[in-house]
Amino acid sequence: MAAETVLQSYLNQMLSRFELDGLNADAQTVLRRLLSGSSFIGRTLQQQPVLLAELTDSTILLQQLQQPVVALPQEQILDDAAAFAALRRCRNAQLCRILAADMLKLQTVSRSLQLVSQLADTLINAAYHWAYQQLSSQWGTPKDEHGNAMPLLVLGMGKLGGAELNFSSDIDLIFTYPANGETSGGRRSCENQQFFTRLGQKLIAALHQVTADGFVYRVDMRLRPFGDSGPLALSFAAMEDYYQEQGREWERYAMLKARILNPDGYYSTELQQLLKPFIYRRYIDFSAIESLRRMKQQIEQENRRLNRRNNIKLGVGGIREVEFIVQTLQLIRGGRIPAMQQPALLKALPVLADEEVLTWQQVTELQDDYLLLRTVEQALQGIDDQQTQTLPQDGLTQAQLLVSLGLDNWEQLQQQIDSAMARVHRQFKLVIDNGEELEQQEITLGRLIWDSEQPAEELATQLEWLTAPDAIELINLLQQFKLDCQKRSVGPRGRDFLAKLIPLLLHMLQQQRSSPTVLSRVLGVFRQIVTRTAYLELLFENPAALQQLVLLCTQSGWLAEQLSRYPMLLDELIDPAQLYQVATQADYQDRLRQHMLRVSSDDLELLMETLRQYKQAQQLRIAAADISGVLPLMKVSDHLTWLAEVLLAQVVELAWQQMTERYGVPAGLTDGDKGFAVIAYGKLGGLELGYGSDLDLVFVHQCDTQQATSGERAIDSRQFYLKLVQRVLHLCTTRTNSGVLYDIDTRLRPSGNSGLLAIHIQTYAEYMRQEAWTWEHQALVRARAIYGSTAIRQKFEHIRQQIVSQPRDLAKLREEVLQMREKLRQHHGVASADPKHSTGGIVDLEFISQYLVLGYAAKHAQLYRYSDNIRILDAAAECGLLPPQQVQQLQQAYQLLRGAGHRQTLAPATLPEQDSLAQAKQTVEQCWRQLFNQP
Repeated sequence: MAAETVLQSYLNQMLSRFELDGLNADAQTVLRRLLSGSSFIGRTLQQQPVLLAELTDSTILLQQLQQPVVALPQEQILDDAAAFAALRRCRNAQLCRILAADMLKLQTVSRSLQLVSQLADTLINAAYHWAYQQLSSQWGTPKDEHGNAMPLLVLGMGKLGGAELNFSSDIDLIFTYPANGETSGGRRSCENQQFFTRLGQKLIAALHQVTADGFVYRVDMRLRPFGDSGPLALSFAAMEDYYQEQGREWERYAMLKARILNPDGYYSTELQQLLKPFIYRRYIDFSAIESLRRMKQQIEQENRRLNRRNNIKLGVGGIREVEFIVQTLQLIRGGRIPAMQQPALLKALPVLADEEVLTWQQVTELQDDYLLLRTVEQALQGIDDQQTQTLPQDGLTQAQLLVSLGLDNWEQLQQQIDSAMARVHRQFKLVIDNGEELEQQEITLGRLIWDSEQPAEELATQLEWLTAPDAIELINLLQQFKLDCQKRSVGPRGRDFLAKLIPLLLHMLQQQRSSPTVLSRVLGVFRQIVTRTAYLELLFENPAALQQLVLLCTQSGWLAEQLSRYPMLLDELIDPAQLYQVATQADYQDRLRQHMLRVSSDDLELLMETLRQYKQAQQLRIAAADISGVLPLMKVSDHLTWLAEVLLAQVVELAWQQMTERYGVPAGLTDGDKGFAVIAYGKLGGLELGYGSDLDLVFVHQCDTQQATSGERAIDSRQFYLKLVQRVLHLCTTRTNSGVLYDIDTRLRPSGNSGLLAIHIQTYAEYMRQEAWTWEHQALVRARAIYGSTAIRQKFEHIRQQIVSQPRDLAKLREEVLQMREKLRQHHGVASADPKHSTGGIVDLEFISQYLVLGYAAKHAQLYRYSDNIRILDAAAECGLLPPQQVQQLQQAYQLLRGAGHRQTLAPATLPEQDSLAQAKQTVEQCWRQLFNQP
């Protein structure tokens, strides 16, 4: 009651200072509410009574808030006193309007933050242009090489950078200018460094200095390079040198919020490009985690020490913890997800859900709680224009805050705030959480072995799960690895993480009773990453990722080799559930589309890298699902085939885009049809792709004209398609840091290596009818169109049906197939261990299918309906060419042989029993003799 009495007394005292006769009853009610909730509004109305009519009429108030703010008159040259006064009066008036709209519930808190930030931009820019004009008249203007005036670019940091500034806030700024030189055109000349330093000082004074009208903003320059001891303004070159050589993790964290407040459209772009590599890494960035964890611990320790329970910004679960959650995830993943590369917290939050970094429920909770705390913060600071985030303890200020928020119960408000901060802190604790650390005794053995200088024979006695020879071999492997690391520039941080990682690794090997072979494979990966601390940190920070690495190295030497060759694949191990999740055909396309959206279409190198990294990541997932048994053997080739088709379609689209930008579109095309198709032969055509398979492709078009393309650099339309295919081959086969996308074999095109890379569909048909060899018709059995419009696909399918269903002399066909098989045997040999080329192997069964199609398709159309062996054999049974039981045996044999082919690549130790393979080959061989009349 005492607080209400004091508030009423204060209100009466304030009302007595205004002429209320001109205000109607509603306006007077509004004024009472505004004055009750904000002493700042009362003071400002006394200084600027003209605002009274605006603030008490909602219609006028909203109209004023929609008008652009004019901070300084453009037509007048103001002295310091006049400029300072105009800036401060403008600031106070506009903040009153914003606060009044908040209190009267005329706008959301998001809109309020936006308006406060827009006001700051306007005031800072007005002060900047005024100061620049004043200094230029005396010292001249810094000019660039083109004679244009050189700007001082002002970087806004923190909430100002994020365009979410609070009502009464410090502003953190950094000043930078493009280049050194000298000014010209003034009464005197000086170095650019001096000019921009003076300009920065004058700008700070215009904003920071307290006059009779108050201040504009408290300016903090401590975030600049070298802090208080550094130059006030730095050139771009000095900025770049500093951040490349001395930039620390907390500066990267701060730079996430950096925004150029006075962009000029030219140098601002250069500055953004200069800063971006420092802020964001192109990989998932775990190099930042250790320092971010220290920041997190400091926040928690500071809260415990200072007991900031009532501080809605710095307290446990406060605004700063929401910022930490979002900025930490931006720092770690923003390099791979450009949509996260923005300073606004409220815009970055939904991206975290879109990219599945957080769930939508987490994001919605965080956003709601953040907005509640920001609403309270705005009202709290609006009471007396004070930079405070501490909830008041005195009754009067509590009453003012409740009025400002439109509430009437302090306990209810306190409960809402406490609940919100508790939810925020729960999520804060989850960010970069290392989970439960291993008990000391569980990693003691690993530390002992890694740190010890004892001989291998003595240390080996500690490894009870291994035989003596295996234990000695394991110790020798570790000691050799340690010696290798000492010879390389691992660095102190790398050595620290190795000292933590090796004990963890040995503990996992002990749990799984792993052999020295597994350690050898894991250390093969470690050798590739010891100088790249980010990956060591990734494995240490994610024990589940290290566990997956050990598991995959246990199961497959091929996977271990892939991981060592392309360490960025380690990112895929972070989430085991995702690693083993089986995708659909549509998933591959959707995932690739999302990956490509993150890359600028102008960055060809990054586009090619992204395609290769995507392929390797998806192939790793397929292989992991394969060797773990999640994916049946017969489905593995389906997935590898789907992946290749999706990637190839993307490559053609990229090549087409690049070609049309350069040459225009070929003549005669309509409705977006490219008049182009890709024909897959061999394993891709037969949906039987394996790990590491190359792609047998033929490219066809249906361009019937030699007219020029539509671009400025026009070429013959048919020539366009030749260049298009060359572009496709370049995009696929150029070796980048991540290797090649696919090796492409085009020798199956008409006339082989001497033929055109892109051939007209009709020419292709004529060649197949008149010139092709029988082996080329055999290849056509396994061919299918994997890219192109419906019309050209149908043309190809018609050609294929015509060719493979031609009546043939069976005796002659049999002889030609046998001759071709013999040539392949002479070329590849017939090693019994080879499931593909050995007698009764995969190639023999493929030849059986091809012989059946070419020999009998004239009478049985169902034989050429599909291009894969399993369904061709089904059709052979349906037509009565082979008994159903024999077909079933052949299919089982084929599956076993293909599975052996996959295992030969992934994990030779898991090959089927030799007896099973021998039986499978015998089944195929028996059918071969039967069909080809061989004894």
